[in-house]
Amino acid sequence: MNTPEWLKPGIYGALIGAACVGIVGFSWGGWVTGGTSNDRAMAMSRDNVVTSMVPVCLDMARSDPARADKLATIRSASTYQRRDALMTSGWATMPGTEAPDRDIAQACLGALDVDGLPERPESAVDEG
Repeated sequence: MNTPEWLKPGIYGALIGAACVGIVGFSWGGWVTGGTSNDRAMAMSRDNVVTSMVPVCLDMARSDPARADKLATIRSASTYQRRDALMTSGWATMPGTEAPDRDIAQACLGALDVDGLPERPESAVDEG
């Protein structure tokens, strides 16, 4: 088969152009593969579940009759062991599950503000 002489530069240009578009698209255009897209979607859904469960953890902490003792235990733990102490307290075990969740415990620990000011008694009067 004889190809016309003008066809070769057109084919080379199309191949080089396709390669350049692919490289630019994946590097700077924000294109991703299906696997990367799935990984990002799973991470986002996990983050949303953790965020939605933090109020449940805080409510469990608020309504726990042994709150003061458990908070003292959490405060006395070293910084890197506080998440485990919160998991032991049972506040990171969501209703319907049997085991505490580490991510929920970490998010709940941040929302509890363990290092913040101690709780004021309800009968305290504001002097200011």
